[in-house]
Amino acid sequence: MSDLAFTLPKAELHVHIEGTFEPELIFSLAERNGVTLPFASIDALRKAYDFTDLQSFLNVYYAAMTVLRTEDDFAALVDAYLARAAAQGVVHVEMFFDPQAHISRGVTFATVIDGLWSGVHTSESRYGITSKLIMCFLRDQSVDSAFATLTAAIPYGERIVAVGLDSAELGFPPAKFAEVFARARAVGWKTVAHAGEEGPPAYVWEALDVLGVSRIDHGVRSLEDPALVTRLREERIPLTVCPLSNVKLRVVDRLTDHPLLQMLDAGIVATVNSDDPAYFGGYVGDNFRAVQLALSLGDDRLIALARNSFEASFITGEQRSAYLRAVDVVVASAGMRS
Repeated sequence: MSDLAFTLPKAELHVHIEGTFEPELIFSLAERNGVTLPFASIDALRKAYDFTDLQSFLNVYYAAMTVLRTEDDFAALVDAYLARAAAQGVVHVEMFFDPQAHISRGVTFATVIDGLWSGVHTSESRYGITSKLIMCFLRDQSVDSAFATLTAAIPYGERIVAVGLDSAELGFPPAKFAEVFARARAVGWKTVAHAGEEGPPAYVWEALDVLGVSRIDHGVRSLEDPALVTRLREERIPLTVCPLSNVKLRVVDRLTDHPLLQMLDAGIVATVNSDDPAYFGGYVGDNFRAVQLALSLGDDRLIALARNSFEASFITGEQRSAYLRAVDVVVASAGMRS
């Protein structure tokens, strides 16, 4: 088996920076900041990763992030992710962050974004990775809270490429945030949204038609609606798919059941990403390798996934061309054609 899963240049478009929080760093920052965790040890925390659904994961996820208090904490989180991502072939990342989860516990918006930015704006010089920030609204919180967060973010507009929608999906349809997303688009930000993970295909339609998003995060249930599949294919609307996450959160029972191959066969611009890799068992290269094995994907499919990741990215045409050439160089060096 080739090493393309790890060596292909790729963009990661669906990763929650708080979800890259490895247990060792969690406990290190907890000690530094004098925070008592509801887990006795690193091993006890890892044992809590036997999730039954999205909400069971979120309970652990939010408990862990309570140790993030200072700009240096957020910078350390970004740095640790970038080091791991670079080792797995990532050359561009668009990372989500959840300011409401931090503001609600007394951390200022400025602390969050200044800490993240200190890592993001130097990522290329330190790791050879260009990076952008996507600010997400928590869909299980109020519209008023989302508007307050949007207002706090506007002075930092040049640091944010898009806004998104995440957290518990069931019972919180995208349309709830129609006015918030309209305001974000008026500011000049692009928009994305988690939809069709646990929620129905109708949520994907809402994200497209009501929120005006330009790509869908997850979207695995889109295949249940043939008309939606046609639209995704014809309009080249990307899906940022997270295979290991889907298994860990019981969206699919086994990786061999994952619909990624059907998406590619249907002509959908599907990409492979890690979601919350510290909790779900692997970073983006690990996800590439896992689907390669489980779905018997040939090298041509891995190359297509890498190319899709750049097509779906919020980058300039010049950057996209440069990254696609980098893919071609790696493919050629392996004695193949892209």
